[in-house]
Amino acid sequence: MSKQKVMVICGPTASGKTKLGIEVANKINGEIISCDSMQIYKDMNIGTAKPTKLEMSQAKHYLVDFVSPTERYSVAEYKKDAEKVIEKILEEGKTPIIVGGTGLYLNSLIYGIDYPNIETDLKYREELENKVNEEGLENLYNEAKKIDTEAIEKISPNDKKRILRILEIYHQTGKNKTEIEAESRKNGVKYDYRIFVLNMDREKLYERINKRVDIMIEQGLIEEVKSLVKKYTEFPTAMQGLGYKEMVEYLDNKITKEEAIEKIKMESRRYAKRQITWFKSYENAIWLNAENKNNVDIILEEF
Repeated sequence: MSKQKVMVICGPTASGKTKLGIEVANKINGEIISCDSMQIYKDMNIGTAKPTKLEMSQAKHYLVDFVSPTERYSVAEYKKDAEKVIEKILEEGKTPIIVGGTGLYLNSLIYGIDYPNIETDLKYREELENKVNEEGLENLYNEAKKIDTEAIEKISPNDKKRILRILEIYHQTGKNKTEIEAESRKNGVKYDYRIFVLNMDREKLYERINKRVDIMIEQGLIEEVKSLVKKYTEFPTAMQGLGYKEMVEYLDNKITKEEAIEKIKMESRRYAKRQITWFKSYENAIWLNAENKNNVDIILEEF
């Protein structure tokens, strides 16, 4: 019996995934499942480029705006939640469309990877955080590199959250992240994922990223971060997000507003570059020029 088809629209940040996903959904009676590790959080709208109320009214969206910034939300939980929604959409005779750019979330679905949902060892986490404060992140990055060279290649040396995750997985399971992925892939994949990757000329993409950051500032990103810090007492992972950690640095008077904005732009460009590299590993993906007006037709034809 052939597997049921699920559409995936992915690509780097600011490449137009949300808009295209909605256009396709309206053509094929589809519903959208977000694949974004930051858009899951409540009250974090501007910095995550969350779909607007208007966009959400144009197509049904799932897994957006449902986790408190005070909570941890793992890849394992995402996989479970996403597959539950996929099943629901298929049962209703509609087409599930995964839209987003979080590679780890995507991998858990398209490769059927069950990441261990390990409880955080708070004592070990505290040790790691102390090391970061005392020695900087570079030492831990090098430590993680020794443990899992393959996983570290996909991570920025500044990505504290994911560097600590590599160390924590190894500390608690005795296996590295790459080994765990390889083992769980043997279980097979539930659905027939048809992957479409949006991309565009690198300079144009970087221009779009820079412009998007300027718009976020205009829309009130600084005020959003201020109200988050006021409303919530702790952020296990939410404030590690791009745009948020830089604004916290600015609000803590560690850097100027201009430096924070430039830092967000630079880190967003770097993130986009890593995303493109990540998606290049998807063997059967169909790459689309994000500026092509006929992308909806191409997707429908290939799907």
